[in-house]
Amino acid sequence: MDNFDFIGRARELNYLSVATQTKTASLVVIKGRRRIGKSRLIDEFSKKIKTYRFNGLAPNTTISAQLQRDHFALQLSQQSGLPEIQTNDWSKLFILLNEKTKTGRVIIILDEITWMAADDPSFLSKLHDAWENYFKKNPKIILIICGSVSAWIEKNLLSNTGYFGRVSLQLTLEELPLHHCNQLINETGFIGSSEEKLMLLSIMGGVPWYIEQINPTLSAIENIKRLCFTKDGLLVNDFKRIFHDLFGDARGQIQTKIVSFIAKGPADYDQIVSGINYASGGSLSSYIDELVISGFIQRDYTWSLKTGKTSSLSKFRLKDNYLRFYLKYIAPRIDQVNKHQYLDVALSSLPAWECMMGLQLENLVLNNRRLILEELHVDPNHIVNDNPYFQRKTAKQQGCQIDYLIQTKYKTLYVCEIKFSSNKIKKNIINQVKEKIERIKLPRGYSCIPVLITASDVTEEVLNDAYFSKIINLPDLMERKQ
Repeated sequence: MDNFDFIGRARELNYLSVATQTKTASLVVIKGRRRIGKSRLIDEFSKKIKTYRFNGLAPNTTISAQLQRDHFALQLSQQSGLPEIQTNDWSKLFILLNEKTKTGRVIIILDEITWMAADDPSFLSKLHDAWENYFKKNPKIILIICGSVSAWIEKNLLSNTGYFGRVSLQLTLEELPLHHCNQLINETGFIGSSEEKLMLLSIMGGVPWYIEQINPTLSAIENIKRLCFTKDGLLVNDFKRIFHDLFGDARGQIQTKIVSFIAKGPADYDQIVSGINYASGGSLSSYIDELVISGFIQRDYTWSLKTGKTSSLSKFRLKDNYLRFYLKYIAPRIDQVNKHQYLDVALSSLPAWECMMGLQLENLVLNNRRLILEELHVDPNHIVNDNPYFQRKTAKQQGCQIDYLIQTKYKTLYVCEIKFSSNKIKKNIINQVKEKIERIKLPRGYSCIPVLITASDVTEEVLNDAYFSKIINLPDLMERKQ
């Protein structure tokens, strides 16, 4: 990422900057999925401050707790000039580090702390002891704990009574919003159309590292082929790295089954139990919670339009665009990919390609709902609820599913239809949305505002009908939001 200008994350940088203005030591926790830009954010923040950075070793069968300590000792020696030591005690390493950080403005970064603490149950206790008795005595020190296994951090740090009240700041890095993604694509030198950029983002999501892999000399289609449909393509192999490095072999296998099932479509808990043939209970709930906390899946609750209260009914949706595309479209074709059978195939001719891209775009829009709300001039403070909405069929009501529904406290419903098409969108889209609205069991006094969100052009008939209160053109939105 160092070859690119730092883009976005202004809010996060501002929060980190506040830590340099306090009169006490700061303990900061930063989490987020792999490739999301945690290390790059820290680099940007710490570039003018004396910093000691320590990285854990990625887990495999040869990496032991002692190797993690030895690697830490080597990094300490390289950065401090201290002689390298070998010890089986983290406390000794932290005391040595404290000798170099006890005065002045200094940052300590423990990156991928989950790996660092692996197989050593004493690590967190000794880190806590070092913070209490050594590090925090320097009022200008900032200790940044960083990791990709968000569920581990949540359980062992943020919810740990030993660390309760000691964490000054916690940040969860989300995907970059569309306008910052556009800026980063431009940084790569790619000069394709906005439609091509959205095609790439529909597959990559707002994950900076993925976007940086774009080859500016190739078209969007050629980039997708190179990254997703070529043997050893970066996005062919990254899925295994994510689940092995984050969850290990045993847990990773169950997590893979869960996301593979949800990739077929949103599912409730009972459907997951049945779909992966796994016993219902605390163990499965724990696996699902880990995926939610890690940002890979989203639990979408429906709600009562009449009361605005969240229902107990919910479905789990695969939130991560790359994971969804990999599981839905790359994994089933992995044998053909490895045999180079897609090198000369037009992707648009692949089965259900347009439908697939439409669902990917829908996911991308839901992950950028803030921009949609701004475009509709909806004040977030006035929102009762907003989410994909589903209404179960009963004897008294029809079944209904809305791509994205926004309910405000002023009894207004914005019914958002998200549509992708390789051709112009025709007038039949109006009847489709009208039918959905007719199915909604609408409380008395409510009004519905139909909204079309699309990456495609619409026909003159659609424009002339003026049925949609707003047509949000995503390419325009992406280019305009600078």
